[in-house]
Amino acid sequence: MKKIAVIILNWNGAALLRQYMPSVVAGTDTTIADIIVADNGSQDDSLELLAREFPEVHVLPFEKNCGFAEGYNRAIKMTKYPLTVLLNSDVRVSSGWLEPLAAYMEANTDVAAAQPKVLHDGEPDDTPMFEYAGAAGGYLDCHGYPYCRGRLFDTIERDEGQYDGEPQSLMWASGACLVVRSRAYLAVGGLDPLFFAHMEEIDLCWRLRLAGHRVAYVPGSHVFHLGGGSLPQGSPRKTYLNFRNNLLMLYKNLPHRERRRLLIIRRLYDTLALAVEFLKGHWGNVKAIWQAHRDFRTMRHAYDTMPSPQSDLLHDERAGRINIIWQYYVKRVKTFDRLPLDNG
Repeated sequence: MKKIAVIILNWNGAALLRQYMPSVVAGTDTTIADIIVADNGSQDDSLELLAREFPEVHVLPFEKNCGFAEGYNRAIKMTKYPLTVLLNSDVRVSSGWLEPLAAYMEANTDVAAAQPKVLHDGEPDDTPMFEYAGAAGGYLDCHGYPYCRGRLFDTIERDEGQYDGEPQSLMWASGACLVVRSRAYLAVGGLDPLFFAHMEEIDLCWRLRLAGHRVAYVPGSHVFHLGGGSLPQGSPRKTYLNFRNNLLMLYKNLPHRERRRLLIIRRLYDTLALAVEFLKGHWGNVKAIWQAHRDFRTMRHAYDTMPSPQSDLLHDERAGRINIIWQYYVKRVKTFDRLPLDNG
C-alpha cells in the first residue's frame, strides 16, 4: 500500500475536475501516492468524466452530499493511508509538488500537518501573487484574527522568494492543500462539521497543536489555487461564516478564563466592524455580523462538554501576541516582514 492519499472532495464539480485534474495527474508521483476523488453524491457528469478521461484516478462515491468537513472525515476513515493530502478541486499543482511535503513529513515526525506555498492561479507563473487563503502559512493575532506570511487583510504580496528558505513552524496551515498524518487527524476529531465552511482548517491545526504536534510550511513545494469559487470575497454569507466560526474556534480551544476575557474584547471589535459596514451601507454584512454573534451564542453549547485545554497556545508565541488590527490600520504595516516578530 502506498503511504499517501491525495484526496479531492467533489460535489457537482465536473468543470473544475476537467480544468484542474490534468495537472494533478501529470504532477503527482503515483509511485508514492494514490489520487482519490471522494464524490459527495454528485448529480452532474463528474463520475462519467473521471471514468472516461482520468481512469487512473480512484473514486470513492458517497450516496449523498456529506458536506466539506464530514466528507473529508469520512474519506480519511475509509482510506486509511498514513498521510493524506486534502486538496481543493480548484488547485493546479506544479511538477514534483508532493515530494518535498512527503520528505519533510517523513523527517519530522512531530509535524502533523503541513502546507506548501499557495499561489494564486491566474497570475503569470514567474511572478505570481500569493493566494488569499493560506499564502505562505498562517498565524493568529492576540485577539484570534488570522493573518498570513504573504497576506495581511486585503494586502496580498507578490511572490519574489521572500518566504523561501527553510521550512517554518506555523499556527495554522491552508486547507487548500494540506498534508496531514491521518492518525493524528482522526485522533483530534478531524474537521468540525458544525463549521460548514471557512476556518475549519485553522480550528483543526489548533487542536493538533494542543495535542502536542507541530504545523509547518514547506516552501520547497508550491501549488496554484483559484480560490473564491464557492463564496467570493465580500459575500455576506462568507462574512457570516468567518465571524461565527472564528468565535466558535476561540470558544473551543482557549482556556476558560482567557476565553471569557477574549470574547468580551471580540464583541467590542465586531461591534466596531458592524458599525463600519453600516456606515458604508453594506446591509448584507451588517446582518451577517449580527447573525454570526446570535448563532454563536446558541452553537457554543455544542462544545460545553469539551475539556478546557491547559495551555494558552494563542498567546504563548510571539506571533499570537501581535495586535494585527493595530499594526495594519494604525501603524500602517502592510507586509508580514515588517511586523515586530522574532520568527518572521
